[in-house]
Amino acid sequence: MSILDKKLTPQPHRSRRRSIIIVGALLVVLVILFAFTDIRSDISVVGHLIAPPNHFTYHGHSDYVSAVAWSPDGKRIASASGDDTVQVWDAADGSHVYTYRGHASDVLTLAWSPDGTYIASGSLDTTVQVWNAETGVRVFTYHGHTDAVYDVAWSPDGSRIASASADGTVQVWDATTGHTFVTYQNPPTAKGVPPPWNAVAWSPDGKRIAIGGIGDVELWDASSGGNVASYGYNSGIVHAVAWSPDGKYIAVGSSDSLVQVWDVATRQNIYNYHGHSADVLAVAWSPDGKRIASASSDGTVQVWDATTGAQAYTYGGHAYFYFGHFTFNDAVDTVAWSPDGKRIASGSEDTTVQVWQAM
Repeated sequence: MSILDKKLTPQPHRSRRRSIIIVGALLVVLVILFAFTDIRSDISVVGHLIAPPNHFTYHGHSDYVSAVAWSPDGKRIASASGDDTVQVWDAADGSHVYTYRGHASDVLTLAWSPDGTYIASGSLDTTVQVWNAETGVRVFTYHGHTDAVYDVAWSPDGSRIASASADGTVQVWDATTGHTFVTYQNPPTAKGVPPPWNAVAWSPDGKRIAIGGIGDVELWDASSGGNVASYGYNSGIVHAVAWSPDGKYIAVGSSDSLVQVWDVATRQNIYNYHGHSADVLAVAWSPDGKRIASASSDGTVQVWDATTGAQAYTYGGHAYFYFGHFTFNDAVDTVAWSPDGKRIASGSEDTTVQVWQAM
């Protein structure tokens, strides 16, 4: 047999050799990962990478989402963003209804009127704008502030709005005319500049207003502007305040990664929730008052028992890298319960709003 007729020994396929090398490298990476990190966290990350997310995601914004609010009937969601817009969309399927473009800079806060007719939005442009929630047509612009507006809240009867600003004031004004009733002025610092107010919340009975900035949360008479009480530890930055639906308690989210719950009548700190590892940026009570959802710079929303502080579960939809979500551990700036208490909406630095089932 000629050497030309002899069958040659088949050579290994290069593609098979390359596959073996890739698989081997991945195995080495996994061994190192599981050896030097917490195995439960590793399994969770891998699970989120390969499993479809158990939530609905709204992708309409092009910058961070600063605030979300459900319409009183639960059918729509309004979301404010650093892209200078407020977008209104269907809460069931995410279909876009319209975009409000009245502001000249980042929109930092918004609130739906109790009857669902109007939306008020506050901005870095120093204005609060009131507009028709159905059509997006602006009906009034409030120019009382001289710096960014961080938070807005409607009175329970819908007649007044309270707005908290970086100019060191909380102002209470008529929602239709802009007539200012009360101004709460923060005392100036040694440099002569008043510290900002970051948060404002109206009591369910409409008689008091809770405001937060640097240090304690202050409770004021909504009509006279007189100071009623203070709640806090005289340290840290208050990012969020929220009244319980029955008006008996106040939840406070702050820069020390805590959520404090205070008894309004006794002025006693009931307990502190320690579940977060970074600033707590938003807090929201469930409509039945049994649970609290808190959003944090640590990338999570945590839901826990409002009377004991026992954690129910952690939502990590903004924190994980998975197909369709290509950022990791972005701060969650805002959280809101649906009016029926069955769903929660959360907005993040990742530019998304995610709507998920409240367990």
